Amino acid sequence: MSLTLIDRTRRTGPDIDHATEQGADQDVAPEAPPAQAPDPAPRRAVGREADGLAVTSFVLGLIGLLAFNLLLGPTAIVMALLSLARRTRRPGRAYLGLALGVADLVVLAVLVTVNGTVAWNLGA
Repeated sequence: MSLTLIDRTRRTGPDIDHATEQGADQDVAPEAPPAQAPDPAPRRAVGREADGLAVTSFVLGLIGLLAFNLLLGPTAIVMALLSLARRTRRPGRAYLGLALGVADLVVLAVLVTVNGTVAWNLGA
């Protein structure tokens, strides 16, 4: 919902005074409202979205160290890069999400090298 305010200032000048001197009963048409600046709400929504992406990349990177690193690592990297590109107010969390996403892929590479499989093996 938006609220539009119209500027209804009185105009004084020779053309208006001349019209009143002639006894014209017609009102002068009001000026068109000035062009309004775009609503700043989309910028705030993008900022919030970028902050959410930064936090999500951090959380997914952290969870990816324990499970699903094949899926969560690249997802954390992409979300961190998107949040940095959108100028998040939480760049520290975005960088941590990026680092954890890369760490997920390093853990995956170590597991594949040691076990020869992508699956985790926690048992004996």
